[in-house]
Amino acid sequence: MTVDAQALQRAEGLTLIGEMEGSGYRTPPALVRRADGQTLQVTPLLYVLLEAVDGRRTPEEVARVVAERTGKPVSAANVETLVEDQLRPLGLLTRADGSEPELKRSNPLLGLRGKVAVTDPDRTRALTDPFRVLFSPLVWVPLVAGFLLLTWWLFFDKGLAKSAKDAFDRPLLLLLVFVVTVLSAGFHEFGHAAAARKGGAQPGVMGAGIYLMWPAFYTDVTDSYRLGRLGRLRTDLGGLYFNAIVAVAITGAWWATGWDALLLVVVTQILQMMRQVMPLVRFDGYHVLADLTGVPDLYSRIGPILTSLWPPRWSKDARVTQLKTWTRVVVTAWVLVTVPVLLIGLTAMALSLPRVAATAWASLGREADAVQQAASQMEVVDLLAGLLSLVAIAFPVLASAMILVRLVRRLLTTGWRRTAGSRVKRALFLLLVGAVVAGLAFAWWPRTGSYRPIREGERGTLTDLVSATGAARVAPVSASGRAQTHPRGRAVTVLPQGKALPTEAEPMQALVLVPTGTTGDGTTGTTSASEAPTWVFPFDQPLPPGEGDTQAMAVNTTDGSVQYDVAMAMVWVEDGAEQEVDNTNEAYAFASCKDCVTVAVSFQVVVVVGQADVVVPKNVSAAVNYDCFECLTAAVAKQLVVTVDALPGKEQLVALSDIWADLAEFAQTIPTLSLQELMDQLEDFEEQIKQVLTGAVEQAPPVAFPTAGPTAGPTAGDDPSASPTATPTDAESSAPSPSGSATSSPTPTGSASPTGTPSAAETTPVAEESPTS
Repeated sequence: MTVDAQALQRAEGLTLIGEMEGSGYRTPPALVRRADGQTLQVTPLLYVLLEAVDGRRTPEEVARVVAERTGKPVSAANVETLVEDQLRPLGLLTRADGSEPELKRSNPLLGLRGKVAVTDPDRTRALTDPFRVLFSPLVWVPLVAGFLLLTWWLFFDKGLAKSAKDAFDRPLLLLLVFVVTVLSAGFHEFGHAAAARKGGAQPGVMGAGIYLMWPAFYTDVTDSYRLGRLGRLRTDLGGLYFNAIVAVAITGAWWATGWDALLLVVVTQILQMMRQVMPLVRFDGYHVLADLTGVPDLYSRIGPILTSLWPPRWSKDARVTQLKTWTRVVVTAWVLVTVPVLLIGLTAMALSLPRVAATAWASLGREADAVQQAASQMEVVDLLAGLLSLVAIAFPVLASAMILVRLVRRLLTTGWRRTAGSRVKRALFLLLVGAVVAGLAFAWWPRTGSYRPIREGERGTLTDLVSATGAARVAPVSASGRAQTHPRGRAVTVLPQGKALPTEAEPMQALVLVPTGTTGDGTTGTTSASEAPTWVFPFDQPLPPGEGDTQAMAVNTTDGSVQYDVAMAMVWVEDGAEQEVDNTNEAYAFASCKDCVTVAVSFQVVVVVGQADVVVPKNVSAAVNYDCFECLTAAVAKQLVVTVDALPGKEQLVALSDIWADLAEFAQTIPTLSLQELMDQLEDFEEQIKQVLTGAVEQAPPVAFPTAGPTAGPTAGDDPSASPTATPTDAESSAPSPSGSATSSPTPTGSASPTGTPSAAETTPVAEESPTS
């Protein structure tokens, strides 16, 4: 049976919307919507033909109707050609045998995936109809004005510090913030549907899906294309307006309850609105731009516009020439911004995937431990928060991998199809595929640092990512022009690949790894193979302690090891009025390793005998993790400054000696203590010393003190409980207590962490105490 032997029939559920108002085309297209909800553009001639098809007319009769309405000669053969070549492939007419066509939806790369409908069109209309009143000028004008004032007040007057603290102090409120934020995303879709109803359009289903890397809600408002430009813009902005309503309502709840954590919901609404207005991907800003220009299919114009920029192709592609001049300028500008941004984003995603995956894996391990602990202790709130954290951590990584897989598959299938029949094009295509595969293999190939978690302080710029995948290493050059070496090998300088090497006239900042340390005679020099490892930290080592100063410094670059350093000293200052009491107490813990523990403890007591005019002691502690994974780093510096009228007596010295012996013994137990236990014990020793020095023990005739420096005394191999000896000393000298100052630097290896201390990579507890007198 031929086509002209039977009547033509529209596909079931086909809706003729009409000419698109406010179009950016020179000849406005007409719109039709299929039963699957997809809206298509057709030429005015095809639209008239579809109107003429009523299920009873044959091709000859349809041709006569079309000719009458268009005023142009149309034959049955013309109708047959249009039906077979255009209308039936689009699924707009039934097949020749009368069966329904197979509808194939478009599959955009940046489209919504995994959609699940929650409401049907009737229920959507029933749910959103009551909200149409919110689009009355008497309502939306004061609401928008209040939202703008609220935003200014929150960011420039109230601030968010107290809100964040309140949320973390009350986990239930933090969970409430999360729940309200998710619900508000659904309420955002109510705004689109209600705005469409306000203009007279019929919204369709509402549901949820996955867009890019995150779950997202959606509302079918394709029927809004029957509205004018103003009605479509109101539909596009309806969701943002409902976000503003949520922000104002939550502020009212904050005013009634006083819960500052609720203001974090307002922040999430503002952040959602800022993300939605971006026109680069299919958020609300994209649809606003599409309706402002009158071009609803912006993404389909990217290829034609880019090729049309090449002079021989200028103004030859119909998908470009059919646009109005001003529309073409705006859309071209959008393409020139969007394409580089998307390419940069995809490149960054591909290059950073190993680091992101490693970071997610480390975070999943920590969160899994927290979930297990919460489950064992039946802490429901912490358990729910932990489960949500697990999903939030894993989802972006899986979504990123899915986007890359879909992109590669799309490029392969499209390229293979378009190069069919041309050996040259096919060869160039395969060459391009090989280059991309080689680039990804190079970026993802396991090597030192390529799969380490992202650490705090990294910027994550594209330049950093490219440099990280191909950094060049050259030996540092001395003033003589020769590479410097040391017993452990050759030190290196890390410079960006592809750049000219620095010269004396044109220097360049670079990371230089130089091995330094202390030689056996106590002077600074090159380390040997058996001494401390290369100094890898991007800053200079602290200066050595001066006279009357105390310093503990633990440096750990060995995976799975425990390193700690303890320095204790009691410094005496006689005739303080003639001196400046500026003793320094420092504790430094530096770690660059994996699954390691690094602890530095410095305890200093400064006893000022007599009146001192200038007392400016310094107490410093720093715990630094650099390229550290699952490590615990802690530095504790405690300094006690006490002023006494006269030198203590014999019984006081004996008491101080006993306390110091206990301190030296306590130093050996530090790796077994938690940070809080360590602090508590040091405070207890402080109290004991203050009690002795302030006269709690009956004074005896004063005794002179030895002239040793503040770091003399038992070291790692000495007896920490050895009794002191007393020798005469000159006046105004600084000397240790009768038991000397204890410095202990054992470095046992092992993977166990000190009892009761955290072992997360980012945990860097630092304890400091201001000098007291």
